[in-house]
Amino acid sequence: MKTNELSTCFCTDDVDACREFYTRYFSAKAIFDCGWYVNLSIGKDGPTIQFMQPKESMPTFGGTGVMLNFKVDDVDAEYSRLTESGLKIAMPLEDHPWGDRGFSVIDPIGNSVYIYSDREPSDEFKRYYKG
Repeated sequence: MKTNELSTCFCTDDVDACREFYTRYFSAKAIFDCGWYVNLSIGKDGPTIQFMQPKESMPTFGGTGVMLNFKVDDVDAEYSRLTESGLKIAMPLEDHPWGDRGFSVIDPIGNSVYIYSDREPSDEFKRYYKG
């Protein structure tokens, strides 16, 4: 299979709150928005994420078990920017032995949004990297 793009769509009654959250904190831009469905691009030519209100008997996302990972150039700058904007931090900024430095916040529907930058992994974790 040749995949040209992969994106995630969350079925939720809180489309407006999600649109506002990702637009405000992650500079997302709507590339399609009909109110009940929005397709947001994160950064210029970046990945996309969608939110849609349920239609007919569609189930809504339950808000647990999903972590969205945002790899950035400078995690410390992002941490400062988001905390200064008043966003509540769910997991503190810290170095991890598997090779990153990161923190997380929670979006309006319960997704954990993990923001990180790569770091040198500890010797314990280096052996798990392939390639």
